[in-house]
Amino acid sequence: MSTTVVIGRIPVRDVHPAVECGRRPAKAVTGETFQVTATVFREGHDAVGANVVLRDPEGRPGPWTPMRELAPGSDRWGAEVTPTAEGRWTYTVEAWSDPLGTWRHTARVKVPAGIDTGLVLEEGAGLYERAAEEVPGQAGRAVLLAAARTLRDDTLPVATRLAAALTPEVDAVLARYPLRELLTRTPPYPLLVERERALFGSWYEFFPRSEGTREVPHGTFRTAARRLPAIARMGFDVVYLPPVHPIGTTFRKGPNNTLSAGPRDVGVPWAIGSPEGGHDAVHPELGTIEDFDRFVEEARGHGLEIALDFALQCSPDHPWVHKHPEWFHHRPDGSIAHAENPPKKYQDIYPIAFDRDMDGLVAETVRILRFWMGHGVRIFRVDNPHTKPVVFWERVIAEVNRTDPDVIFLAEAFTRPAMMHTLAQIGFQQSYTYFTWRNTKQELTEYLTELSGEAASYMRPNFFVNTPDILHAYLQHGGRPAFEVRAVLAATLSPAWGVYSGYELCENTPLREGSEEYLDSEKYQLRPRDWETAEREGRTITPLITRLNDIRRRHAALRGLRNLRFHRTDNDAVIAYSKRSGADTVLVVANLDPHHTQEATVTLDLPHLGMNPHEAVSVHDELTGETYHWGSTNYVRLEPGRAPAHVLHVQRSPAAPQIGGSAAS
Repeated sequence: MSTTVVIGRIPVRDVHPAVECGRRPAKAVTGETFQVTATVFREGHDAVGANVVLRDPEGRPGPWTPMRELAPGSDRWGAEVTPTAEGRWTYTVEAWSDPLGTWRHTARVKVPAGIDTGLVLEEGAGLYERAAEEVPGQAGRAVLLAAARTLRDDTLPVATRLAAALTPEVDAVLARYPLRELLTRTPPYPLLVERERALFGSWYEFFPRSEGTREVPHGTFRTAARRLPAIARMGFDVVYLPPVHPIGTTFRKGPNNTLSAGPRDVGVPWAIGSPEGGHDAVHPELGTIEDFDRFVEEARGHGLEIALDFALQCSPDHPWVHKHPEWFHHRPDGSIAHAENPPKKYQDIYPIAFDRDMDGLVAETVRILRFWMGHGVRIFRVDNPHTKPVVFWERVIAEVNRTDPDVIFLAEAFTRPAMMHTLAQIGFQQSYTYFTWRNTKQELTEYLTELSGEAASYMRPNFFVNTPDILHAYLQHGGRPAFEVRAVLAATLSPAWGVYSGYELCENTPLREGSEEYLDSEKYQLRPRDWETAEREGRTITPLITRLNDIRRRHAALRGLRNLRFHRTDNDAVIAYSKRSGADTVLVVANLDPHHTQEATVTLDLPHLGMNPHEAVSVHDELTGETYHWGSTNYVRLEPGRAPAHVLHVQRSPAAPQIGGSAAS
């Protein structure tokens, strides 16, 4: 038995973005512009045209957006579209035979050559009259009818008659109301449009328990709230908290992951559950649920959203262990195996077994999430989602977003690409990435080209420069310049970026050489920091972080991902890239070598910046306040500790001068 694939009268093939061939929605956020592309062609040599039609969540079509052939002879057409509201949209590509486009090409050849002149002009007059019937406005209709009359006026020279049909006024009317024959429509492709925070935001992670006092070292929500104004002043949008639930005592870990905890050791927040409660309870030493509510409200008053860690795992003391034994893997001797990811072992954590009661686990997970949603949490950072069934997350996220589409889930999945991409496709609004391990120019260029390309239609990266688990060797050995340049890269390459507390202090001591674990990791112990003294003595990069977040808020170009373009440099230690949104263009040039001053010639792809190849522009460095005059080739010198990067606002003047040489920064 054979399957027949139906192709429309005008073939429309390979539509993008299309996630799983349109079975799942592509993603965007409100106001985000993205490109729809398709291969459009027909038999013979007649002209074709194409457009995109967006339909809003109520099914109402917007004005269709004309597509253009992206490269002559490629048959690949594209148009940029911008959804304007949250909800489930669709988009459709329409293609048609363009008889007036065919005629205009033919007429430009035959009329000057004197071939069938009368017939050609008469044919054109008839086509223009037909086109006028499709124009709703009197003014546009009059323009086309006037062209038709002139085409038939044999008292005029033939060149004059043809020229009347090819004026800019005629072009403008036909561009808006083309004469379409053999119209072919694709099936509707789904598009999920979410709130802007799903794409854009600056995250700050900290442990409330480390924000104690000299008298009471263990912090509470009340004492931790004192940190919120400083976080807000740095320009962050989201405060991310590790789990705030009761911590088990069985196999509790001590400092630096030791197996023998003392009576005063606080344990790992991810070892969730004790007699005091589980995932819907607050650790008693942090306070009460009412204290948590006040913390959320105070954060909101500073313009901060709270993101809460959701780790679906248990300590041996969690109430589920006895209430729901079927949710755990039991070994032949009746014991439950602890979690491990060799060589790492987590003796204080029991993983969940999902296949014995998937429905029950889905229902309980949704209940817990809704509990915290009821206490003001609209963002969840999901711990290790790749160790749970994909279908589980698909069901959970769909159920939550069905009634609360503003709730955002961030997948903390440092794992194989197939799993990371699939988690994004089935519902996670954001994803951790391999950014931490991409440090060279080639690594960054290749990886960001992937993330900003087709993957951007469903996977939104969040570039954390460090985490409680990850202190990369680049930071360990690069000192303050390494922390500075990685902050610049994360904040300008990705619309969403984040730092784990202590990054601004350039904390870089590993547990041991070759390890990415911090010495005296905050996962296992309290880690109080003297913020005031560090600021007073200038031992922080807080001013840089503050400046970067301010730049991000002021420049629409940095709110996008798909608009990323790389530019050539003749030194692999120097990377250059730009982002453009409308009239706003930001160009970044960074020194990736934290140890040495680097020089390079930067060759700009000016057409990608919307400029002529020999145009000169003013570029204002948002980090230093200096202004330079740049052209297509430009000399830069970047010194670690002094000027690790340029973050340049391209300020094109209406009458920019033309230059042919290079400009030094």
